[in-house]
Amino acid sequence: QVQLVESGGGLVQAGGSLRLSCAASGRTFSRYAMGWFRQAPGKEREFAAAISWSGGSTRYADSVKGRFIISRDNAKNTVYLQMNSLKPEDTSVYYCAVDSMSLRKVVSTTANYYEHWGQGTQVTVSS
Repeated sequence: QVQLVESGGGLVQAGGSLRLSCAASGRTFSRYAMGWFRQAPGKEREFAAAISWSGGSTRYADSVKGRFIISRDNAKNTVYLQMNSLKPEDTSVYYCAVDSMSLRKVVSTTANYYEHWGQGTQVTVSS
């Protein structure tokens, strides 16, 4: 049974930083791409960042590019999202998810390609 547990969210002032973590269990983590998505109140879930199974390829939403960095530690079965220069519009619940297919060659930005979502962690950025 796959489990994903996010942590690291909180309240931060605009311009500040947070580091989110997602600990995975129940699957050979190193064979699957991982993604971070976010959902603000009243809005649909949107893609934020994703990393390939090897860690060699990453993709970012235009809204976070240059500010967020996704990384992974396969030895610890953990994926991270370093969020810098945070803006009030980054306020959302952040979710991590596992790719539905192992060893996918192209990192997907589409939620339908991911499964086994975590419970989410709240990030609030005050102005």
